[in-house]
Amino acid sequence: MRYFDRMPARKPDGNLKRGWTTGACATAATAAAYEALVTGSFPDAVTITLPRGEEPTFALCRTGLENGAATAAVIKDAGDDPDVTHGAEVSVTLRAGPKGSGVTFRAGAGVGTVTLPGLPVPPGEPAINPGPRGMMTGVVRDLSHRLNGPPDVEITVAITDGARLAEKTMNGRLGIVGGLSVLGTTGVVIPYSCSSWIHAIHRGVDVARANGVAHIAAATGSTSEQAVRNIYDLPDVALIDMGDFAGGLLKYLRRHPVPKLTLAGGFGKLAKLSQGHLDLHSARSSLDRAKLAALAADDPALADRIKGANTGMEALTLARAAGLPLADRVAQGAREVALAALAGDVEVEVLAFDRQGQLVGRAGDVAAGG
Repeated sequence: MRYFDRMPARKPDGNLKRGWTTGACATAATAAAYEALVTGSFPDAVTITLPRGEEPTFALCRTGLENGAATAAVIKDAGDDPDVTHGAEVSVTLRAGPKGSGVTFRAGAGVGTVTLPGLPVPPGEPAINPGPRGMMTGVVRDLSHRLNGPPDVEITVAITDGARLAEKTMNGRLGIVGGLSVLGTTGVVIPYSCSSWIHAIHRGVDVARANGVAHIAAATGSTSEQAVRNIYDLPDVALIDMGDFAGGLLKYLRRHPVPKLTLAGGFGKLAKLSQGHLDLHSARSSLDRAKLAALAADDPALADRIKGANTGMEALTLARAAGLPLADRVAQGAREVALAALAGDVEVEVLAFDRQGQLVGRAGDVAAGG
């Protein structure tokens, strides 16, 4: 998982440089700090082995050794990925722990604390995911054997300016307060990967379910999300930033259902969903205007004009001027696709909005139980 405001409309041309997760950076800093704690000196640079065998080398941007604690920091390089933590300083302060305590973790400045159930670590714990914990624990184990150092250490991870950066992420909705999470299953950031956004959608569903939320609303963008807020008094934990990944949401809900689901989005994106597309990004799916025109078959002249429309919103404008409920028909089609993907006992409604956030189409009504 990575952090970004919105997936850019188009990734740059050419080969893109991979980067390293916050978890990989924290692991490198842990290795350097542990070596200094035992030997009294820091390495010039540190190389770690990631879960899939990669061996990146990290330069140290800051070091410190005092009062029985060693601190090492690296600058995160996310490569060509639009990650808001690119360039952030990730630091680890390491000190010996009580005998038999093993490796323990603390949240330093800029690293959040988990407050809600449903995430991979329990409430009250630092928001350091199991993957990075495992990598840091492994480094300590290996170095303790090689350097004959203590196996019991306390690791405090900090991210400079992390509290401000966290405001650009979904952490608040997931119940992570005070800063960022330390993330990364593989340690590698793949530029413009969809998997991170889908992972965040899944964690959002997990948190909602763990907190007893019976009705979640998933929106394709900020305008439709705000419009849903104006209709339903839902807590933040019930709001899922689906983006273009309708399939990522629906397939997960099929295995981890909730009683009620509202899908909210712009007319054009929901029109693509109604045509069976589960990835709504413009680079990966397109609106079939002939199929859209078929929804206006009871008005042949209008259908011809819709078939020649430049955009979905132009088609909607034409239909509204003619008094034809095209958006309701699109919403109904999108609802049928969603119900088929869920294949379970989930009440589903679809709300279509224009660019101003006005409701233009609806199918189903979870408030009325249908």
